[in-house]
Amino acid sequence: MITTYYRVTGMTCGHCEESVREEVGAMVGVETVDVSAAAGTLVVTSVAGLDEGQVPAAVREAGYTAEPQPAGPRSE
Repeated sequence: MITTYYRVTGMTCGHCEESVREEVGAMVGVETVDVSAAAGTLVVTSVAGLDEGQVPAAVREAGYTAEPQPAGPRSE
């Protein structure tokens, strides 16, 4: 399994989280999607590496912006 981390901007509520979860979760190869509007984070676990632009494109479809993070969640 491969885990990738993203910073997502624009989410404010549970409905926002669900929209992102649905779009990203529909991608081929995605196993789990953990999204938090409060933290502005998205963690995707997939069976194989995903194309670099796939997840941000899916998040854009949901109406938000995602930027890859090089490592796990950061303390702020």
